[in-house]
Amino acid sequence: MDDRLERVIRQQLRKAGKQFEEAKRAYTEAKADPEGNGENARRYGLATDDEGRARIVCRRHAERRAVAVDDEGRPTCFEDGHPDCEGCAEDVRDGVAESW
Repeated sequence: MDDRLERVIRQQLRKAGKQFEEAKRAYTEAKADPEGNGENARRYGLATDDEGRARIVCRRHAERRAVAVDDEGRPTCFEDGHPDCEGCAEDVRDGVAESW
């Protein structure tokens, strides 16, 4: 296969993967906070953006994120069983999650 064609195919696959993850995250956020009012984020004392999403610093990926928080104090990016995610959810529930 031509190197340029292979590169184009890889770029398009990456782009499709990013779009899929973005859609998946949006769906999860809407499911966690269907009203979109950020009530859960404020209940746990987290800083919020204009759309009511909690502004937290992700432990796992060390990046700023604006995410919805569910009734159990888990950000929408939470992955069950991952130690960083478990610690982040505990911090959210305790009201000490790092925010920006």
